Amino acid sequence: MEAALADLSAPRNSTNRPGNRTGGALDTPLSGRQRILPKLSPNPDAFGHATEGFARFMGTPQFLVYMTVFCLFWLAWNTWAPLEWQFDSRELGFTLLTLMLSLQASYAAPLLLLAQNRQDDRDRVSLQQDRQRAERNLSDTEYLTRELASLRIALREVATRDYVRAELRSLLEDMLEAQEELRTHDPSGAGSHETPKDKVKERLKERREKQRNPRTQQIPKVKPDGPGYPAHLNSPES
Repeated sequence: MEAALADLSAPRNSTNRPGNRTGGALDTPLSGRQRILPKLSPNPDAFGHATEGFARFMGTPQFLVYMTVFCLFWLAWNTWAPLEWQFDSRELGFTLLTLMLSLQASYAAPLLLLAQNRQDDRDRVSLQQDRQRAERNLSDTEYLTRELASLRIALREVATRDYVRAELRSLLEDMLEAQEELRTHDPSGAGSHETPKDKVKERLKERREKQRNPRTQQIPKVKPDGPGYPAHLNSPES
């Protein structure tokens, strides 16, 4: 009785549960099973290359011709050859040939699917590269467009050859007019307040202002001593 009570009062170990074959804790993963046969791990690139080569050969006219010649030879040998030399009876419907063709078809379908999967992978990679190339071309095109727009904006502020020629031509005309004005000056008007040089400068100034602001071309300027100027503003007290 005392022994039974001692067994009940003793702490239970979680590792000594019935049915626990490893004897470890719950947080310890189970060890993997040992494989009976060794794991085959062929080179996927070499195997895929060979598979694609065989799949390409199966899709050529040479394969069809060789397969047709082989089947005809098989049927002719097992039909007209002596019975001792025949290995596929005609009475059984050429069973061995049917099994060989079925075996070939069963192996050809996975090989073709494998070759198709590899081709799909290559197409996917090629499509991704084309998309990246298209994105780079688009970014380059946008960059060049912005650069061209900035250049066009910058060129608007640059003096062109025609503009410089027009300014020089206008300056030359002004100089010729000033020279002509000084040459044809009337000495009888020497008592006026303005000298010929002042008149020429005033005329050049008016012309410059007209060229800079075309809106003011229709507004005539009135001189202080000219007609139309108010008399009370012309007096010395004003």
